[in-house]
Amino acid sequence: ARHAGVTIPDKAVRVEHQNLYMVNDAAAAFFQEQLLSKPGELAVKYLEGRGMGKQAIEQFQLGVSPKIGDQLLKHLIAQGFSQSQISEAGLVTGVSSGAPRDLFRGRLMIPIRDDSGNLTGFGGRSIEGIDPKYMNTPRTPVFDKGHILYAFNLAKTPMKEKGEGIVVEGYMDAITAHLHGFDNVVASMGTAVTEAQVQLLLRT
Repeated sequence: ARHAGVTIPDKAVRVEHQNLYMVNDAAAAFFQEQLLSKPGELAVKYLEGRGMGKQAIEQFQLGVSPKIGDQLLKHLIAQGFSQSQISEAGLVTGVSSGAPRDLFRGRLMIPIRDDSGNLTGFGGRSIEGIDPKYMNTPRTPVFDKGHILYAFNLAKTPMKEKGEGIVVEGYMDAITAHLHGFDNVVASMGTAVTEAQVQLLLRT
């Protein structure tokens, strides 16, 4: 590693990151359960209006966050995660005031994975006119939207095979493209493309 100039993260950091991935995986499963039950009816209607059905829900693990403020928090604690782990994953807000509640409430939930497929964070799309229209997981030890391209874990092999990649602005644009066979499409998640994202593309 020294000769190659590679920094190997210590064991504690690797364990911390793995714990955050596990919290996010559990949250994604919870959101998807909500989408496929009565609380998800409005989100399913929105998806159908965008031409997205069962395939999109399964392939991109789409879900919905409950409107009530702490259902995810209670669910994850019941699953054995600590409040500090849930907070570090960026899934709750109001911790400093002593009134923790879910960060994402009443939103279509879009899991965001890194180039290795680890679930690092979420995008939440308003489906009832709540501002802001989109919100992301805040920066965490595993999530920095300037260093991640949405759907890159799915698109990197097709990009390599085709010798080109297409960058669009938003999650829904990328999902729609993949559903129509354009599997070399990624999204910059609504921000200007960063140098780190360009480097990610160049490595494919």
